[in-house]
Amino acid sequence: MSTAVVQTRRLGRRYGARWALRDCSLCLPAGGVIGLVGPNGAGKTTLLRLAVGALRPSAGVITVLGRAVTGRPASLAAVGFVAQDKPLYPGFTVAEMLRFGARLNPRWDDALARDRLAGLGIPLGQRAGRLSGGQRAQMALALALGKRPQLLLLDEPAASLDPLARRQFFQTLMEAAATGQMTVLLSSHLLDDLDRSCDYLVLLSASRVQLAGPTEELIAAHRALAGPADRVPAIEVQHTIVSAEANGRLARLLVRLGRRPIHDPAWTVREVTLEELVLAYMSHPGTSQPTQPNLEAVQ
Repeated sequence: MSTAVVQTRRLGRRYGARWALRDCSLCLPAGGVIGLVGPNGAGKTTLLRLAVGALRPSAGVITVLGRAVTGRPASLAAVGFVAQDKPLYPGFTVAEMLRFGARLNPRWDDALARDRLAGLGIPLGQRAGRLSGGQRAQMALALALGKRPQLLLLDEPAASLDPLARRQFFQTLMEAAATGQMTVLLSSHLLDDLDRSCDYLVLLSASRVQLAGPTEELIAAHRALAGPADRVPAIEVQHTIVSAEANGRLARLLVRLGRRPIHDPAWTVREVTLEELVLAYMSHPGTSQPTQPNLEAVQ
């Protein structure tokens, strides 16, 4: 995971006076699944659309697979994209959609796309407009995978799916990612799915990057604490408090660990979940992001 698939430097996109994404600097590693999370309006879709050239930056630069993003077919040959609305031509049959994909993509793998659809029981003669929501999602994914992309971008691909369809979708996705020859950048609100699948996490909130890094390292660099409210200042001296709640004399904190471990026996210390970590940073945008998680402070 040493090669960057997406690099941005002070990237921004503005609509009138409003910044949808601002001062975004990232270096996303190749390999595995990268989770992109954040509240509605945080800039997730904007970042993905900038990465495929559907939008132009208002500020900064972005490169994908080492190349400037132009939006031209040559710059997108190794990039797959499934938009949130999973656009398909409703009057086309599944077979016609596959032939259309083959004409547009020089790296097209027809056998791969057909085998995936056959394994899911999606008939080639069915018109795209008559597919179920889960089938449309799988069809869009099969078209994207048929490109044999080095980078696959997915914008809330399973948001409208029922639990069974969502499980089938992610099973197909993880099987494809397991080959090790494709990086997946996945925007999602479904933290349970990301918890099982993503190796790297990017959190956007208030149109800015709040957190970015390998998921396991980010979780290991934080702790949930419960203890006396009057001892919070002592914790704050050594560690960064990301979120805090007080109920009378009891305080509950989520902290990013400093250089020293937490030895005060008055505090109960436990590991955080991915959901707790994401919600804490979403609720408190502007908390400085860790650049190098300090694992020496982990108890």
